[in-house]
Amino acid sequence: MKKILFMGDSITDAVRQRDNDCFAGNGYPTLVAARLGYDYPGEYGFLNRGISGNRVTDLLSRIKSDMINLKPDVMSILIGVNDVWHEIGLCNGVHTELFETVYDLLIKELKAALPELRIMIMEPFVRPGSATEEHWDYFQDEVALRAAAAARVAEKNGLEFIPLQARMEEAEQLAPTSHWLIDGVHPTAAGHEIIARAWIETFMKK
Repeated sequence: MKKILFMGDSITDAVRQRDNDCFAGNGYPTLVAARLGYDYPGEYGFLNRGISGNRVTDLLSRIKSDMINLKPDVMSILIGVNDVWHEIGLCNGVHTELFETVYDLLIKELKAALPELRIMIMEPFVRPGSATEEHWDYFQDEVALRAAAAARVAEKNGLEFIPLQARMEEAEQLAPTSHWLIDGVHPTAAGHEIIARAWIETFMKK
C-alpha cells in the first residue's frame, strides 16, 4: 500500500483529528482520500499532517517527525498564505526570499532522506474576503510572490506544481467568491473540491 501525505496549514488541516488518522479533516485531503479510496481500494493509505497557522519555517521545523519519519511514497505541500498573513498584526511573516530559501532547503532535505518520494507542490492562493479585504493589495501582491517562489522551487527540483490561483478565479464565473472561500483564504466545501480535483488531475498524470 502506498502512503500519501498531505502537508500544509489550516487549508490542509481542515479540523483533522490529531489522534485518529482515519479522519483527515473536512477538506481536500478527505475528498482525495474518498476518490482514490473508492477507485483504487486497498492501494493507498492517507495521512494528513496539516497544522493551522503554519508557515514554511514551521514545516521545516517538523520535517523529521511529520514527514521523513512517516516514510510516505507521495507527498503534497500547500503553504504560503500564512507567510504573508502573519506579517499583519503579528509582524511574524516570512519574506519572499527567505520563503524560497527555506522551501528549497525543505525539498532538498526530503529528497536526500527519501529519494523515491514523489512530491507535489501546490500553489498558495488568495481572493477578496472578510479576512483579506482590509489589506487586499498587500495580500494580492505578496501571496503572488510566494506562489511564484513555490513554482520556482518546484521547477528547480523537478517537482510537479499544482496551480490553484487561476482555478479559484475561474470558479467565480460560476458563483461569487463566497461560494468557494469562506473569508478569502479558507475554502468552503465547494472550494475544497476545486483543490481536490486539481490534486487528483496532477496525481493521475503519472
